[in-house]
Amino acid sequence: MTLFADRLIRATRQHGPLCVGIDPHAGRIPGLFGGDTPAGLAAWGEAVVQAVAGRAGIVKPQAGLFERHGWQGMRALARVCDAAREAGLVTLVDAKRGDIGSTAEGYASAYLAKDAPFACDALTVNPYMGLDTLEPFVRTAQDNGKGVIVLARTSNSGSADFQSRDLEGAPLYARVVGALAPMIERLEGTSGWSGLMLVTGATGPDEARILRDLAPRALFLVPGYGAQGASAGEAMAGFVGPRDGGNRLEGGCVNASRSVTFPAGSAEAGTRAEWNALIAAAIDAAQSDLLAAAS
Repeated sequence: MTLFADRLIRATRQHGPLCVGIDPHAGRIPGLFGGDTPAGLAAWGEAVVQAVAGRAGIVKPQAGLFERHGWQGMRALARVCDAAREAGLVTLVDAKRGDIGSTAEGYASAYLAKDAPFACDALTVNPYMGLDTLEPFVRTAQDNGKGVIVLARTSNSGSADFQSRDLEGAPLYARVVGALAPMIERLEGTSGWSGLMLVTGATGPDEARILRDLAPRALFLVPGYGAQGASAGEAMAGFVGPRDGGNRLEGGCVNASRSVTFPAGSAEAGTRAEWNALIAAAIDAAQSDLLAAAS
């Protein structure tokens, strides 16, 4: 069983650090695919997967934007996850789950267990109810070679409301990451990287450097690049020298969603071939930008 950390780092070494977010925002799905309907979400998401394959190694569907369509939307999410797996892509589901006891176990089973209905390689979770709420996710991930992506310092402006507050001489996000050290060790792969990922926003490069010092083996999932305004250099602030003898920085993946899946002109595309060309060009441009920053 190849562990999640090893799969992800292999994907970034092969293709680059770009992670393509599959975020079906209301009113944004082109009519070519059926518009803002469950069928449209599934068809569009599957087309994004096809465009990503060979250009990037990682995708990240946003569960909430599928959930708004009820059970049919969740069926569309399952279809997109299945398509990504069949395309050989590392699939991160952004659901930010977090709860206690058997409820957390239910969420973990839904996404990380063997034969999970929304099968993915890793799931985002919220740690702010305590370490006991993370344990079911980490245990399930450990049993199945999966990953757990913990919110640390997020990219939204409100992250400073709590995450950056001082807690006995250090910001809260640093205290959270320090407490995760045993879990980081449990999910470590043969690459030396851990499948206990940390979300660290590209809009806070100084904080990313602090987190890298605190968690040298944790992979990072970096939102905030592209539409949220952070540069490739800022997004790569927490990345480090390669451990495989290569010549570029590594340490996780950088997410881009709207900038690569809704580029200019894509909503007006008259054919799927025209749409695909625009998406492919946007993915290639983002990947090249990030690879330049990593070199």
